[in-house]
Amino acid sequence: MHVGDGVVVVSGDAAGARELVDVTFYSPAMNRQWMREQLEAFSELVDRYLQTRRAEGGIGNKELRQQLFRAEATTKKILHLLEPTLAENIDLGPLTGPAYARNQAQRALGILDDMDEWATNLAPDSPTLRADQFHPWVWTSASTLWDSKHYRAAVHAAATAINAYTQTKVGRTDIADTELMNAVLTDKPKPGQVFLQLPGDPNDQTIKTRNRALRPYAEGCFAGIRNPAAHQHAPEWDEQMALEYLAAFSILARWIDGCVVKHAT
Repeated sequence: MHVGDGVVVVSGDAAGARELVDVTFYSPAMNRQWMREQLEAFSELVDRYLQTRRAEGGIGNKELRQQLFRAEATTKKILHLLEPTLAENIDLGPLTGPAYARNQAQRALGILDDMDEWATNLAPDSPTLRADQFHPWVWTSASTLWDSKHYRAAVHAAATAINAYTQTKVGRTDIADTELMNAVLTDKPKPGQVFLQLPGDPNDQTIKTRNRALRPYAEGCFAGIRNPAAHQHAPEWDEQMALEYLAAFSILARWIDGCVVKHAT
């Protein structure tokens, strides 16, 4: 079965009923209004042509017949994009050809009518990621920019907030960003150094490995996400990518927020 270009695939029976057989998503690049206009115009043209055939006999009005042939290629292309089987066996030459093509165009118009509801109501269940449930350091700082679709700036704001809260937590404003994370999340602090550590028995193997993971994870977030957000002047970030970056920062924020301030001896 063909489901290319993210289409909803349907099939029609002899009576014209449509049975939904698969659901994905239509490409947002499809100009649905134009497709609808082309199919409606084709159906109307067929009706006008068939009226002349009944009235005049024979092959009907030659000018309208030529207009049908000119519209055939575009109509078949639209049908194929919406559901490949709709474009099969269309041939305007035989006496039954125009009526058959019109019926297929009507089925395609039904797809266009229903596709938004299919995408909304029949999409496969999958987990959703609610940004307003991210750690408050992240979402409170990012939400206004996110709502205005400034996704890169929203991610940068989240990183800036984590940096500020971490500085306050350890009482250090002399360093920031990656340097701050490397200093306060180290698992090998120097004597007298203030650092952060997850709660629990530091000799427990799980706690020990988690504490060891803090610094490289934080460094990755700041060096790999925050720095491009702050310094790159590329086109606006994709929303999905930016959401994933915010999720990464939310994990970091929860870890840091849950850490205990320690003083190395």
